[in-house]
Amino acid sequence: MKERKTVFFAAAAASLGGFLFGFDTAVISGAEKAIQQLFQLDSFWHGFTIAIALIGTVIGALSAGKPADLYGRKASLIVIALFFCISAVGSGLANSWEMFLVFRFIGGLGIGASSVVGPMYISEISPSHLRGRLVAFFQLNIVIGILVSFFSNYLFSALGEGSWRWMLGVAFFPGIIFLSLIFFIPNSPRWLVKRGRISEARDILKKIGEKNAEGEIKEITESLRSEAGAKKEKLLSAEYKKPVAYAMLLAIFNQFSGINAILYFSPRIFEMAGFQQGTAMLQSVSIGLTNFLFTIIAMTIIDRFGRRTLLIVGSLGMIVSLGMVSFTFFTKNFGSYNMLVYLISFIAFFAFSQGAVIWVFISEIFPNKVRAKGQTLGSSTHWIVATIISWTFPFVAENPAIGGGPSFLFFALMMLLQLLFVLKYLPETKGKSLEQIERDLQAVPLEAEELN
Repeated sequence: MKERKTVFFAAAAASLGGFLFGFDTAVISGAEKAIQQLFQLDSFWHGFTIAIALIGTVIGALSAGKPADLYGRKASLIVIALFFCISAVGSGLANSWEMFLVFRFIGGLGIGASSVVGPMYISEISPSHLRGRLVAFFQLNIVIGILVSFFSNYLFSALGEGSWRWMLGVAFFPGIIFLSLIFFIPNSPRWLVKRGRISEARDILKKIGEKNAEGEIKEITESLRSEAGAKKEKLLSAEYKKPVAYAMLLAIFNQFSGINAILYFSPRIFEMAGFQQGTAMLQSVSIGLTNFLFTIIAMTIIDRFGRRTLLIVGSLGMIVSLGMVSFTFFTKNFGSYNMLVYLISFIAFFAFSQGAVIWVFISEIFPNKVRAKGQTLGSSTHWIVATIISWTFPFVAENPAIGGGPSFLFFALMMLLQLLFVLKYLPETKGKSLEQIERDLQAVPLEAEELN
């Protein structure tokens, strides 16, 4: 029981990085309009201001691996927590546009790095029989962070002018809690073995309840030896063309659904539909709550019904809901709560499908020797497209010649393409071993599989 408490404490502490990831990603939705007015930004530079955190996210995700290997996962999490704290305080107190950009960029570095180091640490500190649930807890914390940020924005919106500073600055408090807890978690046993600190790794493995510590150390050593040989493998080759195409297309479709545009600009979208500012903030809370609930539902059934099934159902639902949002903007029929119903429906279908499937699927389809490179490719593709969407959405949505109707029609058409892609090409990975998936994708010749 004591060992399990140690593991759950370490995983919970690291998962706070996921909470801050989600909070920092979505909190800008309540502040973006006031920031645009304060710094007198046109649509292009306003989009850039929102996207600057995502630019930091791409850089943070791509560069986090080396420091985590050199200095350790725990030390990296401490730096990530400092990034979140510095970003929260600096963004809230910024008195110039340039200063605001710098601190939001720092927060983006924290988001990107936490998306790599957090799950990495949890997977390495967890016993095999708990690993799946504990790593999924990081994803759940991201969704909780998004929900809390929407609710926090609603509460602070009552403060009037300058409320945006509180919206952004309040992240300092969970940030300092995250920073404090990290000092009390153990180092990753895998990292300790990699650095030659075998006795420390053995002690930690025993503390977390690993019954065969020596056997686990042997497995880690063999895995590290295999990884060293895999560094020479080229991901972008004909051998891996299928998993590369699947990962990149799924990541692109994930963002072409419009999810980040809605999460980042939901209050503004509701205001475009005729809601008052305070009411628009409250409607955003309902979006966060829906995202949370349907993420939980998807996590409980993804292994029962499969990744492909969830994507098909989700694509159909998103096509209809995004189509209705577009139709509402075209006809300007904003009566009652039409827009709220359509957007909540979209979020429900997204969380049920793309939101739950993308990271699971990308982690499964690459062979072991290029899995790390493949996940980096999928993640970086996701964040780069997210940056493009977040940067361009304000310009497109506010342009009288375009507006909300064509914008959401584009997202609906992208989901139609996703549906066709899933139906015709995407394989089902439910219930298959990683080796079986690899063979199905013809990444490994059958003869080589049989020899193993």
